[in-house]
Amino acid sequence: MGADTPVSVELNLPQAVLLLATNDTDGRPEVPVFALRTAVAGAVLAELHLLGAVELQGKHVRATGRVPMTDFQHELEVIRDKSRPHTPKRWVAMFEGRAQVQRVYEGMASLGILEPIGEGRAGRFRARRYAEKDHAPRAALLNEIEQALGGTPSPAVASDSSGVGAEAGMGAGAGATEAHTADHGKAAAAQARVTALIALLEASGLLARLLPAADKTWADEIAKDYWPARAVEDELRLIRIAEEEAPTL
Repeated sequence: MGADTPVSVELNLPQAVLLLATNDTDGRPEVPVFALRTAVAGAVLAELHLLGAVELQGKHVRATGRVPMTDFQHELEVIRDKSRPHTPKRWVAMFEGRAQVQRVYEGMASLGILEPIGEGRAGRFRARRYAEKDHAPRAALLNEIEQALGGTPSPAVASDSSGVGAEAGMGAGAGATEAHTADHGKAAAAQARVTALIALLEASGLLARLLPAADKTWADEIAKDYWPARAVEDELRLIRIAEEEAPTL
C-alpha cells in the first residue's frame, strides 16, 4: 500500500456522516445545524438497520430481537421498549439533537480522528468544535463514495449473477468455499454500508457539497428507496416549511 493510499477505518454511519459534514480545518458544519442533527439521527436508524437490530414493518420501525454490539444501545432499547411503534420520521425527530451530535464527535476524538479546537455557536447554544486530526478516514470514505458513484454500484450482486462464485468453489474443498462465502458476505456488507451512507448524504444535501461533479442519479434513486434516508428528507422538509412560515405567524 502506497503512502498516499487512504487507510480505511471502521466508522459507524453516524460517525461517517458527521465526519463528512464537518469542515476539516475549522470544524464548522458544511450544512445548517438542523440538517446536521437530522442527518446524524437518520444515520443512527440506518446503523441499527444494517446491524439487523431494527426493520421497517409497514409504516413503523420495530426491533427484531437481535442485540448487536453498538454505540447506540440506548436508542435500540428506546425503540424496543416503546409501547407504541413509530414511523422512521418520528424516530429521526426523537433522536436528533445537540447532545447526540456531541457524543458522536467525542467518539471520533477518542479514536484520534478529530481533535477539539474551541467552541462555536450551534443555533442558540455554544458547542465544542472539532477539526480533523487524521485525514485518512475522510479520504477513505470519499474514495469509497466516488467508486460507488462512478463505477458498478454493486459488485457483490454482479458476482452473484455471473456464476463466478459457483465456479470458484468447485473442486476447491469446503475450506475454500467457506472462505469465499465469508469474503462475499463482507463485500456485500461493505457495499450495503456505503450505499446507506450515500443515501443519507444525498437526503441531507451533503453529497452535492462533497462531490459537486459526480453523477448523482443513482444516489437520488437510493435516497428515495432507503427508508432511513426518506425519513431524513421528510423531517428536513417539515423543518424548512416551519422556518419559512415562522415570520408570518
